[in-house]
Amino acid sequence: MLDTRPPNVTVRAADGTILAERGFRRGHMSLDALSPHLVNAVLATEDRRFYWHMGIDPLGLIRAGIRNTQEGAVVEGGSTITQQLAKNLFLKPERTIARKLEELIYAVWLERRFSKDEILELYLNRVYFGGGAYGAEAAARHYFGKPARDLTLPQAALLAGLLKAPSRYTPRRSVKLANGRITEVLDRMVDAGFIEEAQARVASAQPLGLVAKGDDTGYPYAVDWVAELLPEFVGENHGDLIVDTTIDTGLQRNAQKALRQLLDREGQKSAAEEGAVVVLDPYGGVKAVVGGRSYQASPFDRAIKALRQPGSAFKPFVYLAALEAGYSPNSRAIDGPTTIAGWSPRNYTGTYRGEVSLREGLTHSLNTVAAKVAAAVGPSRVAHTAHRLGIQSALHHNPSLALGTAEVTLLELTGAYVPFANGGQKAMPHIITRIRTSDGKVVYARKPRAPGQVVASAHVGAMNDMLNSALVRGTGKRAAIPAHVAAGKTGTTQASRDAWFVGYTAHYVTGVWIGNDDNKPMRKVTGGSLPAQLWHDIMVQAHADKTPLALPGTRGSYDAIARLPWNDSPAQRTAERPLIRRIFSFFGG
Repeated sequence: MLDTRPPNVTVRAADGTILAERGFRRGHMSLDALSPHLVNAVLATEDRRFYWHMGIDPLGLIRAGIRNTQEGAVVEGGSTITQQLAKNLFLKPERTIARKLEELIYAVWLERRFSKDEILELYLNRVYFGGGAYGAEAAARHYFGKPARDLTLPQAALLAGLLKAPSRYTPRRSVKLANGRITEVLDRMVDAGFIEEAQARVASAQPLGLVAKGDDTGYPYAVDWVAELLPEFVGENHGDLIVDTTIDTGLQRNAQKALRQLLDREGQKSAAEEGAVVVLDPYGGVKAVVGGRSYQASPFDRAIKALRQPGSAFKPFVYLAALEAGYSPNSRAIDGPTTIAGWSPRNYTGTYRGEVSLREGLTHSLNTVAAKVAAAVGPSRVAHTAHRLGIQSALHHNPSLALGTAEVTLLELTGAYVPFANGGQKAMPHIITRIRTSDGKVVYARKPRAPGQVVASAHVGAMNDMLNSALVRGTGKRAAIPAHVAAGKTGTTQASRDAWFVGYTAHYVTGVWIGNDDNKPMRKVTGGSLPAQLWHDIMVQAHADKTPLALPGTRGSYDAIARLPWNDSPAQRTAERPLIRRIFSFFGG
């Protein structure tokens, strides 16, 4: 019988608007109300000898031990379904010998107290399938929008495959990994005698039929992220909850609509199939997160999970490192052919401007200048600067780091620009502000963090001056919005595989990525074309009711002049050569 209780988790926007009501636990379903495909898929993958052991399976433990030894890693567990249920019902998740012994004792107790069908039924109603869904019924409705009794064979195989590692095998993260796991489950079902090889082949070719309510709003991307984060805040065993988020419903809808309209209009001729958007406030609150063109077509969240090279959108960290080393926006460098530790960077246009200021180098995204700046201060210092501002992904220390060759996510890159917009304070991106039980008890409330200055005020002003120039006079001109002072940086990777624009005003920090999931090159798409246009469209709407404000630090002066080393001799550079021949002169301020 279908569960009619209120949903277990209500996810709300910043203004109280309900983004989603999800029945993460949908009530107890009898074993005969579930698809036989699902029951068989779970037995084949989790505990093939379930109906023959007494809660503990010595043969299963031996088999798992042998395989793990052969693989040199833990690739198969030896826990029975009864043991997993015992752990779920009675025990905490810590890994200790005492807890394992308790698990064995409880497993034997369950076997003596309940029938095999009752144990399996309890297990399928409580086990976690990812996406915040506990139990088969909740999982079936979450992923496919249907009751668990109606699951097809490939859908059942997907759900059974998720039990091993829900966050790894979910199609919302990687369709390739999910499909591979489905094939593995189907093969195990063949080996166990539940289906024939011909059935497995047919099932492998069938579409999964993933569904998404509210696809036009973009809400599902935000709600999925909340569902993934929830266990970190309240654990897996909880009652009904109300989750308050930072999401702005208007910005979320507009960002999703703007991305889809751009790709519908320009995608085919530009060979650009996908995109992502993140909008943050100056405190790191996520006001909108769009993980792709269509959640229904692909629930994978490219804004949060896709690692891509940022190209020149990484350069602000190079120039900030230089400012902190004693250079200024007016420091001079030679834009010309150069070789650094055997690497010879070239400008996107293939042309050179001769002697330029660092401001001009960033404005026009001159690769040779960024490479020389990074070599002067050291790639390790550049990487440290980026990490300090909020980049969390690993960064190599090769000279090419200057041109954004280390992979990052759109969320972390956008978050690392936040200090420029707020006066130098680090603010990590976040979406959950408060979690309450259904009776109003607050189980989590985000506390305002003490100010943490990660960029000096003078350097914030200098970076805002330079990045404003990049937006107004440089590669990001298409992003400029009327009445509001803005700053930002384009990014384009080799062969136009990735195109970015990350920029900000005093009100919002927004990052945009355009590209293809399979890394195919696009046709002449640069950060200054489609991403800059999309950023403009989103930010114009976002600022419709906002008062224009100056960017932090832009009213002061920052006119120190220094000349980068090696301008006279472009050959035989090294990546970590120390700074030399600095000349400083200050005017005003």
